[in-house]
Amino acid sequence: MDPIAPADAKALDSALTAPSTTTNAAPVTAGAPDTGETGASGVNGLRGRLGPLGLVLAGGISVQFGAAVAVWLMPRAGALGVVSLRLGVAAIVLLIVCRPRVRGLSRTDWGTVLVFGIAMAGMNGLFYQAADRIPLGAAVTMEVLGPLALSVIASRRLVNLLWAGLALCGVVLLSGGGLGGLNLAGVAFALGAGAMWAAYIIYSARTGARFPRADGLALAMAVGALLMLPLGIADAGSKLLVPSTLGLGAAVALLSSVLPYTLELLALRRLPASTFAVLMSLEPAIAALAGFLVLHQALSALDALAIALVIVASMGAVRTQITGK
Repeated sequence: MDPIAPADAKALDSALTAPSTTTNAAPVTAGAPDTGETGASGVNGLRGRLGPLGLVLAGGISVQFGAAVAVWLMPRAGALGVVSLRLGVAAIVLLIVCRPRVRGLSRTDWGTVLVFGIAMAGMNGLFYQAADRIPLGAAVTMEVLGPLALSVIASRRLVNLLWAGLALCGVVLLSGGGLGGLNLAGVAFALGAGAMWAAYIIYSARTGARFPRADGLALAMAVGALLMLPLGIADAGSKLLVPSTLGLGAAVALLSSVLPYTLELLALRRLPASTFAVLMSLEPAIAALAGFLVLHQALSALDALAIALVIVASMGAVRTQITGK
């Protein structure tokens, strides 16, 4: 999965660390009509539910199609060059919009931002290295094992071992029964990206708790961009300055970072974080669709089954953590 926005991270972190997370849901007024009934109230209630869901799905589509554009751009600028463009443009946009305060920050504040930025850079760099070697749907499916493992560890429930085993079965199927069907380096990069994604989730929540609005995100994005810039220059050199490459890099940044973050932030004002976390599990399927439509990456019936197993495992692990059953 292309990296999730801080809104995603906070939502998933809330879902993983609390038995029930409904603080983002709209309050229910006593005696209010059931939203399932017909009439104006029912229609408004349905719109109230579908609106945030549409925003989340639009954000997921934006992220994964942005990743597909990034893969398409890699022959021009290399995987690390694309990451540099994405993080650099996103950092500039966020710094301009947020104008974060840098004076008066404690060492702990800066330390949190630094680790968050490192996790962000590592997650992006490893994921794009994976997507350059294996199909996009497979890369996202492998990467989602990071948050899934975090869910299993946070839950400490025996039933989550079942979900972990189901996800493992999906990965084995996806790899052709022994990883022989996929590039081994690509698999390793995807799994590494998943580990960095788990770290990203943890430090996104910590950053959000220490900084107002998206100030911490803007600073961490700048840290990640600075860390990736030398690697991007070494990988692509002067190709990064080609106008068409810059334009496509900006499109990747907007599709994969700025737009989904905005959409998901709006959605989380009206959508329970528990529902949001489950919807995130659909992203491997969205990634496979983006890979098929944009990159013409074929998806066999066995691949589709493998991705479906990982999606079900992710949904089950999140729901188990939320309901406590």
